[in-house]
Order: sequence, then C-alpha cells, then structure tokens
Amino acid sequence: MKTPFKHITLSLLLAAGAVSCSDDFLKDKKQYSFYDDTFYQTQERAQAYVDNQYYDFYNAYKSPTSTIIGSYTDANSRLTEELGGTQDFINPNKTLVNSQDANGYYGVKLATSINNTPYNRIRECNVFLEDIDVKGSNLDKTFRDQAKGQMYYMRAMQYFDLMRVYGGVPIVTTVQDASADDASIQLPRAKVSEVVDQIIKDLDMAASLLPGNWPTQYGRFTRGAALAQKSRVLLTFASPLFNKNWDGSTERWEAALKAGLEAENQLTADGYGLYGSTAKQWEQMFLIDNAFCSEAITVQLCGTGVTSNVINNSWEKGIRLLSLGGTGGGVAAPKEMIDLFPMKDGRRPTAANGYNDFTFFVDRDPRFYRTFAFSGSKWGSKETPNSVLWAYRWVDGSNKAGFSDGNTAISSPAFVRKMTNTAASKETNFQYSGTDIMEYRYAELLLNIAECYAALGQTNNTLAYLGRIRNRVGIDSKNNYGIGTLANKYQAIEAVLYERRVELAYEGKRFWDVQRWMLYDNEALPGVVGGTVSKLGLTPINGTKRTGNFLQYNSTTSSSTTDPLTSARANVIADPDAANFEAQLKTLETFYNANFIRTPLLTPMDNFSGVAVNIKFNPNYYINGLNTTALTSNPWLLQTIGWNDNFGGLGTFNYQE
Repeated sequence: MKTPFKHITLSLLLAAGAVSCSDDFLKDKKQYSFYDDTFYQTQERAQAYVDNQYYDFYNAYKSPTSTIIGSYTDANSRLTEELGGTQDFINPNKTLVNSQDANGYYGVKLATSINNTPYNRIRECNVFLEDIDVKGSNLDKTFRDQAKGQMYYMRAMQYFDLMRVYGGVPIVTTVQDASADDASIQLPRAKVSEVVDQIIKDLDMAASLLPGNWPTQYGRFTRGAALAQKSRVLLTFASPLFNKNWDGSTERWEAALKAGLEAENQLTADGYGLYGSTAKQWEQMFLIDNAFCSEAITVQLCGTGVTSNVINNSWEKGIRLLSLGGTGGGVAAPKEMIDLFPMKDGRRPTAANGYNDFTFFVDRDPRFYRTFAFSGSKWGSKETPNSVLWAYRWVDGSNKAGFSDGNTAISSPAFVRKMTNTAASKETNFQYSGTDIMEYRYAELLLNIAECYAALGQTNNTLAYLGRIRNRVGIDSKNNYGIGTLANKYQAIEAVLYERRVELAYEGKRFWDVQRWMLYDNEALPGVVGGTVSKLGLTPINGTKRTGNFLQYNSTTSSSTTDPLTSARANVIADPDAANFEAQLKTLETFYNANFIRTPLLTPMDNFSGVAVNIKFNPNYYINGLNTTALTSNPWLLQTIGWNDNFGGLGTFNYQE
C-alpha cells in the first residue's frame, strides 16, 4: 500500500495545517461521540482523517514477510518453507479445533471508544464515505472524490484480509451505533461470493475516483492499484480454497484474467511496468527511495527518523548477521529454499541438470545471488562497503566449537539478503532503516495473469508471461527460458506457482499461495473439495521440514578460539556485480570443497522441545474459526466448519462455494 508517512506523518500534517490544540484530531477520535461537522470544515482536516486511516491500516507494516492489515506479523510466512521454526499451526503435537484456539483477528465488540481492529477500521471508512459529500460539500470536488477513492480502497482491502482469514464475514457498509440489543445490526456471516462482490464493488469505485499517479504525493493509492487488487481478489476467489469447481468451470478464472489484463493495460498507460533488464537492476529496484518506481504498484514508505511518528523498516536489522553490524544470526535460509531456485539456464536444480547441493551457489538463477548470501559472498554497508560474509564453524579435539567472525547464532550455510540496502548505516545495528517496502509489484500482476492463463489451459500465453519475468533478470530464452514444454494446464499451474516462489520469495506472498491452492496435502474437511496437491504433481508440504545445517571446517583444530581459515580466505570473494563473478564462484567452489563439510544442527531448525518434527497443518486451519471473544460478543454468528463454537458445538459455516 502506498502510505504517505515518510514526510507526512499525522502530527506533522496537523502542524502544517495549523490545527489548534482544541481541535486536536487524535483527541477527537478517541470517542465516536466526538464526531461532528468540524471534521470536514477544511481540506487539511479532512486530509488528516484520510491519513490517519492509512496509519491505522499500515503503521505495523515494517517487514516484507509480514501479512494481515492492522497487525502485520510474519506468522503466516513461518508456516511455509521460507522460514524455519515450528509454529502452533504446523506443530504435529498440537490439534487446534476449539474457539479459544482460533485466530483473534476478528476483533472485539464494537464500543463507543475506538480500537484499531478490523470492524473499527471499516467503520472509520463508512463514516467518512457517508459524511464527506454532505458535511464537506464546500470542499473541492476532486479532493473529495480522491479522498473517497482511498477510503473505498482501504475498506475493500480490510474485507479481503477478513475473507482470507475467515471466509465469509458480516458486510457492513453503513455507520452502525454500538448496541447490545439492536437486532438490525446483528448481521450474519455473508457468503464468500457476497464478500467478494462487495470488495469488487469498492475497488471499482476506487478505480473510478483515484488518479493514475500522485505527482506530489507519491505513496497514495492509485487507479491502477485498485485494479491490480481486483485481480488479486478474483484470483483468490477462483482458486480451489473458495472454488470447488476450479477444475471444471472457467467462469471465475475468466473474470480474474479479465481483471488482470485490465490492470496491466491501465498501469502500462500510467507508466508502470517491469523495472530494469538485469538482475542487478532487479535488486536495485527495491531500494528506490520515496520516488516513483515503475515496479511498485503499492509501496510502504519508510523513514530513517527516530521519533514515534516515523515508520522504520525492521527488515534490514533482522537479516544482518552480527559480523555485518546486525544483532544475531540473520534470517537463516532453510535448505529447502536454497535448493529451490533454478539453475542459470532456468532449468530446475537437479543432479541431472548439474546441481550440487553442497556447492549450491554454482550456476544458479541470477536472482539467487540477490536473494541469498553465503560464506564468501560480498555483503557491504555504508561504513564497510566491501565486507564479506563468513558464517562457518570448527571444532577442536574436545568437540568445542568456534565460529567465524563471532557469528555464533548461525543455523544455515545461506542467509536471506533480498531487499538489503548495502548503503545502509550499521551505526545503530540498522535499527532505523528507511528502505521502502513494495507490497504489490508489477511482477506479481504478471504472475496473476499467467496463472489465469494456466488454469484456462492456455499454456502458450502462460509461457509468454513467465518468459517476461525471467527475461527481465537475464535468463536465456532457450527452451522457453528453461521452463520447457507445458503439456497441460496442471503443469502450467505448477510452473506459475514455482515461479512465484522464486520471484516473490520473502515478500509475504507464499502462504497465500499455499492456502488458496491447499498445498499442505490432499486432505480436506467434509463438504470441502481438496486433492489439488496430486493434480498439480506436487509433494505435500505436510511431512516435510525446514532443514538447517552448519557449514563446518573439515578438520579438527587445536583451538576453538583460533579461526583456521583466516589466512586462506583473505582473498576469496564472490561479488555478483564483479565482471569476473563466474570465475569468483569457481574459486569459491574450490575453496568449499577443500575446506568445508556440512553437518546437522545440534537442535533441528524445526523442533518441538528440542526434538525434530515434521510439518503437520490440519485442513481446518486453511480458514480460521471465530474465537471465543467474537462468538460471545456476536452469538448469532455461525462457527466455521472444522472448528467448535464456544459451547463445543461443531461449526457449520462452509466457505467453499
């Protein structure tokens, strides 16, 4: 989302607008009863209302792996192969079926005071949409229309996340007063199709009211963004989770394709498109700061300030290892992610195609070197631009371990470095990173379109769109950019999902793909159609694990405190920007083979109480149940199938249509 908070934080905006203390916006908004006509007396005051909505929706979005409007945590990403560490929803030792175990995102009962929960955010949108043309009729019409467009967009996005978490939810598009006994506001859970219809209606309204670009207010939602979100919503609705006829009926796929092509045409007309034509430019696009980037359909603007009204990007701090100015072991890449990326020619990484999982960095997709760092690779910062990462260990005769460059918290031979800023300062351990976060990239839109073509059996069009993604980073066009021939729609869908795993890795998208395609295994709840894993020829995620390893010196040393490779590694470096990068990789390959072995972690990456476990995601987890608070506050709401209500009864609300 394009949130205008790098330079226009709410408090700064109010100061610039010379709003008096007696009219303090935040004080007025603490209680709904304070709403009155003064909110719409001036454009500055109405704009503050809109900007506060941006803040409530997106203030917590500080890392690209985070998901869910308002809360923004990486909990969903940790349910996928991208990040290791056992969570409750994939723990085979836990079975969650009761309402007290369900997700609490739905929120608490509506009250007179304002809490930053989904239906409070929806209410804020409804209030503005009802009042701005009446109480603010004196304001400029273009301003009012654009302000409404942003509100329609945000309301749509809130309902979309509610849908992805709960399926059908009550639809509220008018202002409701809090009441314990008003039957008219006791709305039932709408069908998913009805929620989608409302979301699309809002996005169409937003697209009709928003500009193609904001020349002086970069970071706000645009017409093209609304249309792109429409593509994302309809793609989700067409997918198996919500569409039991996904394999037999084309209606929803055709609607999603139409929306995707419409968004592509609009965004192209507005100057958007794939950024750059090399892997280096692909990496650089993530660092375009507070300025138009053709790739960024929606973007979170971050700042380097240290005050509470500035949003800092927490990603840089999290991914940096101790030796590089960070505070820990970085973000360890599970072996399953290291082994995922294609070879240099675009083919899958198999032994037959020349892949060696020990010297995993040889001849890989150009994006691999911009997504992962590993021992011997260059990873600089502002103060030390030529730093090289070394993250290995050695053991002495008593089996006591030493670690290179103080990196004692390592758990993988490779670490995530995607979206790093090598010009960032490590002075405060990267705590105040200002690197912006792209929430929706143009590449994702093209992949949405490719997936629709695949589901419709139009494999040539699928290949054409996948080719655009791979061509941009420099993969040779031979053999359809290494993809080969797609014999049927199932192979085409799998090829798109694979490309999404690579192109969109660590951008908070993988869980949604796994969820909507129900990829943990073929098991499904009664009344829900599953079996997609087998149809797509995939291995179930259930029963697998995220694997970590040590990169370890291959000989026993005399001391755990003396690095045995300090001298030998002095001139070893792999810099993807170097003209002789391929030669550097060959040198590094020789160095690895001469000095290292791979050994298992002392405590497995995926473990429960220290014991290794495999992933087990139960089918009722795809769509959450309402938790006890929601059901107690709204006793007329039906519980989701696969979940028990607050009295122990079986849920009956089916989300699949």
